[in-house]
Amino acid sequence: MKTFFCGSVAATVLLASSAFAADPVVIVTSFPDTMTTVIEKAFEEAHPEYDLEVLNKSTSSGVKYIQEIAGSNTADLFWASAPDAFEVLKSGDHLAKVGIEVDGIPDRIGSYPMNDPDGAYYGFAASGYGIMWNERYLAANELEPARDWSDLQKPEYHGHVGMSAPSRSGTTHLTVETLIQGEGWDKAWADWKWIAGNFASVTERSFGVPDGVNTGNFGLGIVIDFFGFSSKASGFPVDFAYPSVTALVPANIGVVSNAPNEEGAKTFIEFLLSPAGQKTLFNPAIMRLPVNPATYADAPEGLPNPFEEGAISASVKFDVNKSGQRYYVVSSLFDVMITYRLDDLRAAVRAVQMAEAKHADGSNAEAMELIAEARKLIEKTPITEAQSLDPGLNGAFTKRRKKATDSVDRRQAEIEQEWDAQVTANYALAKQLADKAAAM
Repeated sequence: MKTFFCGSVAATVLLASSAFAADPVVIVTSFPDTMTTVIEKAFEEAHPEYDLEVLNKSTSSGVKYIQEIAGSNTADLFWASAPDAFEVLKSGDHLAKVGIEVDGIPDRIGSYPMNDPDGAYYGFAASGYGIMWNERYLAANELEPARDWSDLQKPEYHGHVGMSAPSRSGTTHLTVETLIQGEGWDKAWADWKWIAGNFASVTERSFGVPDGVNTGNFGLGIVIDFFGFSSKASGFPVDFAYPSVTALVPANIGVVSNAPNEEGAKTFIEFLLSPAGQKTLFNPAIMRLPVNPATYADAPEGLPNPFEEGAISASVKFDVNKSGQRYYVVSSLFDVMITYRLDDLRAAVRAVQMAEAKHADGSNAEAMELIAEARKLIEKTPITEAQSLDPGLNGAFTKRRKKATDSVDRRQAEIEQEWDAQVTANYALAKQLADKAAAM
């Protein structure tokens, strides 16, 4: 009887627990745990019938993961900052068009559509891109804050700047593409090289940049805005500025095609866009810009309101289709010219900086010619913007490497090798010319 009684109780408990088991909602996201845990807790308190399961991957890895599991999908949601990543998934029919019911959210953020016009994904927060810095670090190194992209190119910042690679971070990809669209192909790539010549590090993930600034591993970092705001709200001695060339675009969420729990996925999106969900973005660990204007009545001090005129000067009208077309090409170019040749680039840039300091008065015409030629060699980009948008070229790029040794398709590898040969020769000759000028 005793054994039977215990077994009956166990069976009853098991049946009861099964009856009230929360329904899992699996979400693939690039957002850090500091953000997702806050929102997960709020969602599960509002909807105890669901259990949010978070699978953290970088944006590029998340895109690849969704593509790979498409034949037998186990994910319900994709959640990230980069709209061009959503365009890549949408173009492959990896996002479902579901009806989401929300109130109070405008159709546009600045000049940019808030949601995908076809209903494949939805904006939940606004994002801008810029520069954060550690005030104690700058004071110790007698440096002023860099508030614009041109500031980061100055020789006094050599060895003091951190950034992740666009192949490792969707938000960094947006930052790189924003400058390209805002300044034009040739000037933007030249600017990225002069900025990168001052790099202390290219971090493995995007949140490695704010971590590096917070801890003083380097003094300045190129980040998405909420990294700067959340670090400051958490008590770190940091600040953040939007450069004059930046874009304001929505961070997004979408339901994955053939989601196992489509209803739970829709419920999570509707919660995230509700007043309660939008207010979670003000948590000091998050500090993102909500897309519901009414939410800003409760905003913490210092957080800008993108719906107020002039609060954020977003001069770039971001073209997500153009960005999506050359998504892999831009990442590969950055890696070939900067990430994988960082030591060569830093040496060439430093040589030019030293030569320019030596000939600051410009009186030595021959030296100035050598410096000018060195600059041209550093700034040279292997392809034109028209080529970056040519399906014949960008169709060969189907993968972003996490490291130089990762394998890619043969045609992509051949093109990257051609680029690398040009870049390596240009940097070496640029350093040689700059050293010669400095010796005069």
